[in-house]
Amino acid sequence: MQPYVVVMAGGSGTRFWPASRRARPKQYLPIARGKVMLRETLDRLAGWVPWERVLVVSAHSQRELVRACLPELPEANLLAEPAARNTAPAVAWAAFEIARRDPSAGMVVLAADHVIEPAASFRRSLEAGLAEADASGALITFGIRPTHAATGYGYIEVGARVGERDAIAVHAVARFVEKPERARAEEFVASGRFLWNAGIFAWRADAILAAFRAHLPQVLAGLERAYSGGALAEIWPALPSLPVDTAILERANNVRTLPIDYRWSDVGSWSALPEVSAPDAQGNFAFLSGGARLVAHDATGCVVYGEGEGVLALVGVKDLVVVRAGNALLVCPRERAQDVKKIVEALERDGAREFL
Repeated sequence: MQPYVVVMAGGSGTRFWPASRRARPKQYLPIARGKVMLRETLDRLAGWVPWERVLVVSAHSQRELVRACLPELPEANLLAEPAARNTAPAVAWAAFEIARRDPSAGMVVLAADHVIEPAASFRRSLEAGLAEADASGALITFGIRPTHAATGYGYIEVGARVGERDAIAVHAVARFVEKPERARAEEFVASGRFLWNAGIFAWRADAILAAFRAHLPQVLAGLERAYSGGALAEIWPALPSLPVDTAILERANNVRTLPIDYRWSDVGSWSALPEVSAPDAQGNFAFLSGGARLVAHDATGCVVYGEGEGVLALVGVKDLVVVRAGNALLVCPRERAQDVKKIVEALERDGAREFL
């Protein structure tokens, strides 16, 4: 079974405003490691699959960003969505395209903006997941052992152990739970039966297409019309806008999970950056480019992002997010970083496109 890699790269990254904008969302920024996140995602798999078996699904408006970031990607392997329809149609399109090339192919689905290390452990888990998918025909999701009662992640309740691949346990999935309230999340973590849903998947192309036929046939019907001469730009916006987790995995009866314990973060907001980087001598976390410089006095625990020449100065503050990017400045407490999207929503309501 030849593996293909599909990278979901069409998100808007609103929680990383003002660095992340419509013209250049989070996955095209060097936010976490000094390297563009999409590029880092593919570099993590260097040598594992050839570029001919890498597909990237992005927004049509992001085509040139993908080209600049991944010049090795064949033109036919860039699937540009005419409109945002969440991950279910994107996964179906990639599976449909892969099955046209190789009906027996395997397929792993990755997000473009995660931080994962070490890369060798990550690749080993993908190989184990593909081996299970090939042998059983199951749909595989990867689960992260929770370190705290996060309320921003979906959870997987682990069912019976059904096997093992390369010393990695394979379990049935008992159920999925979307972003629980804190008290419930604390119960999940205490029980030891739950994993965070990493949003990383493995399956055979024919298996996921069969699941779409069973649970979301209108998406495949739309793709079939488009590949038979229909206008994708007209068909795509009418497709259901659903995540693949709720549209397919929560309905299918052949879903399995592999618990993984390497370092993983979806880097969901500015407050997540301390999880994937080291502090400076004063305990601040600086992400600077283009000549930007941080000068801090009696300031600690701050996340600071700066683009372009100039100094960002902090005096007598702690645990702030300070972001200077383009024509906007953001300052907020670290614990309120998830609310940055509310600023984006307010700017959209006001029609302030120059800040988006």
